[in-house]
Amino acid sequence: QVQLVESGGGLVQAGDSLRLSCAASGRTVSLVTMGWFRQAPGKEREFVGKIRRTESSTYYADSVKGRFTISRDNGKNTVHLQMNSLKPEDTAVYYCAAAIGSGGYDFWGQGTQVTVSS
Repeated sequence: QVQLVESGGGLVQAGDSLRLSCAASGRTVSLVTMGWFRQAPGKEREFVGKIRRTESSTYYADSVKGRFTISRDNGKNTVHLQMNSLKPEDTAVYYCAAAIGSGGYDFWGQGTQVTVSS
């Protein structure tokens, strides 16, 4: 089993930056991909971005490309989501997720709220 705990959410103004962190514990050696998702009120959960644990490759949703950056610290089993130039439409609960294979994500964090005021 793997446990994921997000941190770093909060209330910011449009144009500000925020960095989220996701700390993984348990059988982290089995993880292949770490991802970030978000869910705004009344909307479905959407993909934000992902990073592979053994490579530096990252992939982002078009809505955040150029503004958000995912990085990893394998020594600390932590993944970060640096969010710059935040917009009110980025307001959502942000979730960290982890996959042990090429299929869907197997483990999820509890989420952290990000609110961007205009």
